[in-house]
Amino acid sequence: MAPAQREIVDRAIARLRDLPGALLPILHEIQDQLGFVPPAATDLLAQGLNLSQAEVHGVITFYHDFRSAPPGHHVLKLCRAEACQAMGSERLEAHLRERFGIGIHETSADGRLTLEPVYCLGNCALSPSLLLDGELHGRVNERRLDALLDGVGVKSPPRSGCGCGKQGGCS
Repeated sequence: MAPAQREIVDRAIARLRDLPGALLPILHEIQDQLGFVPPAATDLLAQGLNLSQAEVHGVITFYHDFRSAPPGHHVLKLCRAEACQAMGSERLEAHLRERFGIGIHETSADGRLTLEPVYCLGNCALSPSLLLDGELHGRVNERRLDALLDGVGVKSPPRSGCGCGKQGGCS
């Protein structure tokens, strides 16, 4: 772990360790500052809170909001609850795989976009819904998704060939 990361982890432990159930607030503090919880923080947290490494690891892996690697520059959380699935969130997921080559829990090769699942945004009447960098969007279709991503500067990677779909391209 980089010294700057360790300093953030140590500071969060020192500041929040006396709270009841301190592990969750500390994990949120670390992720808020770093964008993820470094795997090496598990041992520091266990020692600082008198917990086992298994307990700390279990909490980090149980809650889907915690990441163990840095996210992309933009984070898209796609709702996968029933209403959004019924209204097309699976098509949006397929579109993202086609356009950026990423699936759930993946980051684009250029590091610009991370795709994460979320299981209900409370926006069922406007499904399918998503969060893009924390901002809620409803009634999203493929065209609107492209516009949202283009609006924050996330562009599709260049494709090889002419794009005609023929294996080997046009002749």
